[in-house]
Amino acid sequence: MTRDTLTRLGSSYVQHGSLNDRVYLMDLAPQDTDMIIPAMERMAQKYHYSKLFARVPDSAKDQFCAAGYQIEAHIPDMYGGREDGWFLARYPEPSRADPDEPRTLTEDVLKTAKARSNTRKNTCPAPGFVIEESDTDDADALADLYTDVFESYPFPVHDPAFLRETMDDGDRYFVVRKDDRVVAVSSAEVDASGKNAEMSVATHPDYQGNGLCPALLSAMEKAMRRSGILTAYAIARAAFYPVNITFARAGYRFGGTLINDSQICGGLESMNVWYKSLNGEITPSRG
Repeated sequence: MTRDTLTRLGSSYVQHGSLNDRVYLMDLAPQDTDMIIPAMERMAQKYHYSKLFARVPDSAKDQFCAAGYQIEAHIPDMYGGREDGWFLARYPEPSRADPDEPRTLTEDVLKTAKARSNTRKNTCPAPGFVIEESDTDDADALADLYTDVFESYPFPVHDPAFLRETMDDGDRYFVVRKDDRVVAVSSAEVDASGKNAEMSVATHPDYQGNGLCPALLSAMEKAMRRSGILTAYAIARAAFYPVNITFARAGYRFGGTLINDSQICGGLESMNVWYKSLNGEITPSRG
């Protein structure tokens, strides 16, 4: 499968390509705020992408909104525990702004997840399952697990070389082992300067129902706190009950929905944003 490209525009990082059919501003360098919007527009026009997507701090939000971007999600105090974060989108192809998933389904997923937020699940793994932090030696096993779980994914997690690269860049992975086999994995994409981390969890289909994702998430949160991370967040499939329920049960708040945003499990899907303060209470999203 093709993979999207991670590159620089100025000093900022963007991902773009035909897999997700978008330009995604992942990390905005403050000095690039004035040039980044037209640079992204030129890239979208050149490759005929149907979505422009940006994750930016509050200081850049108004410029993007003035350029026609709309708010899709909001995380209070995302950057350094002080500055809000915004997920903003513009659609050169208007049809992409219409969710592919039935609205009744995504609304019920969200309603169900929120209703389960007060039913916290045991975060200790069952006997025989062992949680530990992973390293590059596990890259092949992690890639195999991701291949078993996800037909497609926004980033090339099926490639061991990509996983090793992200580990070298500071991302952290945790696994559950059963008889020396990796049966579940979680990752934290760490923004050390912003003191936030994007969390993800996945369990092999043969081992679902054992509470492995909540256990992994709890272990990963403890590690992030020890590392000085203040805000954790997740981007979860909007039409998939288990992952939304997992984050709601773990105390994450709903921050918004990214429409037809990511290539996952064989097609473009909308994604829900969930967030949690790892350092006390956090102000609910106003977005």
